[in-house]
Amino acid sequence: MRYPCGYRNDPRRKCNCSVPQVERYMSKISGPLIDRIDLQIEVPAVPFKELTASQAGLSSADIRAAVDAARKVQTRRFGSVSKLRCNARMATRHQRDFCKLDADSTTLLRACMTEFGMSARAHDKIIRVARTIADLEAARDIQVQHIGEAINYRLLDRQLWK
Repeated sequence: MRYPCGYRNDPRRKCNCSVPQVERYMSKISGPLIDRIDLQIEVPAVPFKELTASQAGLSSADIRAAVDAARKVQTRRFGSVSKLRCNARMATRHQRDFCKLDADSTTLLRACMTEFGMSARAHDKIIRVARTIADLEAARDIQVQHIGEAINYRLLDRQLWK
C-alpha cells in the first residue's frame, strides 16, 4: 500500500495521491473521534517571506496575558458552580446559563449545523469555543463573529470527513 505523500493542500508542492488514497488515509480516524477534538485546523507551511518578515506578531508574553485575563473572567463567571473553572468543562446545561446567543448567532449556527450535518457534540463545542473567543476579546456576550470563528475551527468536520 502506498502512503500519502504529505503534500495535500501545499501550495508549493503537488500532491501525488489519488482521491481513494487520501480517503483511505483520512478514514483511519473515525468521525466520532474527530468530533471530540475542539479545534480542528490544517496548519500550512509558512512561506519564507513570512519567516523573514520584519513585522512581528504577538509575543508569547502578550498571548499569555490575554489567556490569563480570559481564564480569570471564566473563574469569576463560574464561581458559584462547583468544580467548573473554564469554558471547556461546561456541560450543555451550563451553556444554557452562560452562553446566550443573539438571533444572528443562532441563525448562523443553525445554518452551519444543517449544511454540514454537524453533531450535537460539535454544536456544544462550537458554543464553548465561541465563548472562549469572546472572553479573549473581553466581550461580555458571544457575538456572531465569535460563532463564525468557532465554526471555522471545525474544519475537519466540513472538509475531510464528508
